[in-house]
Amino acid sequence: MGWFSSSKPEEAVAISRQSRTKCWESRDAYFACLDGAGVVKAGEEGGACAAQAGQYEQNCAKSWIEYFNQRRVIADRQKDVLAAAAQQAEAYKSKST
Repeated sequence: MGWFSSSKPEEAVAISRQSRTKCWESRDAYFACLDGAGVVKAGEEGGACAAQAGQYEQNCAKSWIEYFNQRRVIADRQKDVLAAAAQQAEAYKSKST
């Protein structure tokens, strides 16, 4: 798209509270399905969660979907780190008493 392009820029659409809630609900349903299928990274479930994925993609902006999917993977990686930190803290606490 150049300076003198005849195409109109995309207009930003105000996101309402209802549409955010709808997005979050469909995200939660999709992620619950992924959890049930034992899949962490969205898109790797095959056809197992097709209905939920369709609703998720329909109800959420693409940028939100990318963010939520990345956060899901990061949160899964953090679980192991946090569990190890808790074990180390417990071991340190038991040594010092």
